[in-house]
Amino acid sequence: MHFIDLNATTLHFKKTSSDTAAPALVLINSLGTDFRIWDEFLLHLGHQGEVLTYDKRGHGLSGVGDARFSIDLHMRDLAALMDSQGIKNAVICGVSVGGMIAMALQAARPDLVRGLILCDTAPRIGDPQGWQDRIDAIEANGMEGVADAVMSRWFSAGFQEEMPASVAGYRNLLCRTPVDGYLGTCAAIRDADLTCSAAQIDVPVLCIAGEDDQSTPPELVEEMANLIPNAKFERVRNCGHLPSIEQPEYLAHLVRQAISRWPGNVDQREQRQTEIYKQGMQTRRRVLGDTHVNAAEVQKNSFDAPFQELITEAAWGHVWSRHNWTLRERSIVTIALLAALGHLDEVAMHVRAARNTGATREDISEALLHTAIYAGVPAANSAIKVVKNVFAQLDASGE
Repeated sequence: MHFIDLNATTLHFKKTSSDTAAPALVLINSLGTDFRIWDEFLLHLGHQGEVLTYDKRGHGLSGVGDARFSIDLHMRDLAALMDSQGIKNAVICGVSVGGMIAMALQAARPDLVRGLILCDTAPRIGDPQGWQDRIDAIEANGMEGVADAVMSRWFSAGFQEEMPASVAGYRNLLCRTPVDGYLGTCAAIRDADLTCSAAQIDVPVLCIAGEDDQSTPPELVEEMANLIPNAKFERVRNCGHLPSIEQPEYLAHLVRQAISRWPGNVDQREQRQTEIYKQGMQTRRRVLGDTHVNAAEVQKNSFDAPFQELITEAAWGHVWSRHNWTLRERSIVTIALLAALGHLDEVAMHVRAARNTGATREDISEALLHTAIYAGVPAANSAIKVVKNVFAQLDASGE
């Protein structure tokens, strides 16, 4: 965990380093949450640049401080944090109040912002009386008094029905938010109107709304997108107020696609190929293991180096690194295809690699049954002999 004292409070943050030319990505959490809401989204995103997440003032493990809360205060906290970490010209992604902070940051410190991802937010959220009513209810009855109503606004009906344990966990997260921090941020939202600032945003913007969002309905988010010059709007199905929780994979797809299309981001073929090669080598090592890859790297020479580069980029960087299938699913399909084509050395290699992908022996057996039906019994029979031999070797070695 990382902590830093800024603007008379302590901020809790996490930063990943990068030596690539990809832009930094900064993520801002919503009211009543902390930076853990981005965890699964980041797993799907696979961003090559630096990533900065933090608990905004009064949330998670960050301090509350004594200053009067405002969107401007939250913005100055983030600007100071980015300055302290040497991050500028970054993609800023905020959800709900995090989106308001992102818009305020772009207006006050344009040097820090390359583009904006605004999730389930608006220049003005709700009405002042509604926020005051929530503040009064919490002051009277505590966070428990509003928790169930907040969950119904955060999550779609389908998610609440299918994922009750997750809803209970996020309810706990809400209720454990420091009351002063929650109320202060409610007051900040109550008092904020960023309509004029939004209309003057001059960086690329993607506006995203959950179809079932009860806090910032998609119509409100689309209205914001129409206000911001050249903004794009995307609606996410089966999703409420927090797409990084309900639809993390699809949100990652939208963000990755937007960043790749923005000016100045991975716009040179050489740089793009370098990034794909790095991703491919990372995935290749994850699947085949360092021992196998290191041996191949040691043995390569000027004759087969172009071939090694090709398979690292095309097979491992492009196909194996896609997020539509898990590594387990790709492993099963790969073994079946190699068996069907009679490439038995490759079958053996990928059966050994299945230990790293999560494909079980039962998975492999089912794959070869399909091979027998659709590619022929002789092909499957030859592969089964090889697979049994690999299993015997692994069992003998205790692996």
